[in-house]
Amino acid sequence: SLKFFQKQFQERKVRKKYILLAVGRMKRKKGEIKSFFARGGKDRRKQKIFSPLEPDAKKKNLKLAVTEYKVIKEFSEYTLIEALLKTGRKHQIRAHFASLGHPLVGDKLYGFKNSPCPKELKRQFLHAFYLKIKLPSGKEKEFNSKLPKELENILNKLKARNLKNHV
Repeated sequence: SLKFFQKQFQERKVRKKYILLAVGRMKRKKGEIKSFFARGGKDRRKQKIFSPLEPDAKKKNLKLAVTEYKVIKEFSEYTLIEALLKTGRKHQIRAHFASLGHPLVGDKLYGFKNSPCPKELKRQFLHAFYLKIKLPSGKEKEFNSKLPKELENILNKLKARNLKNHV
């Protein structure tokens, strides 16, 4: 069974959706982010986005990364987003949104200095909420996961703040 499931992930047949809160407001309400990833830079923990035309790119083992997204709700300083991974690269969502100038709220590795962050948030605001996979029987199974209470509380506070600002 393990090999059966691993093969689906390797062949990109598993559908994975995430909810994230990004810093700032997105210009486009939906889109696709395509880039080439490789480990790079001074911090070996991070993934770097490369243009295939960069001189260094030929030396790297570049891998295509594709993320589709749509805006769910906008707040004064943040945007709530649903992201669908078309590929599954390490730190893909985090690196993609940081490359657009909208790092994930609470992301200490890819976030920018002095990015706004609710003081109650003790981690990055990223949650895998949906998975669709084929079972060995051939039947497809969908799994849903509610937003953790900690993240739900952050959203409730942002919604309340938004309402106050519009009154």
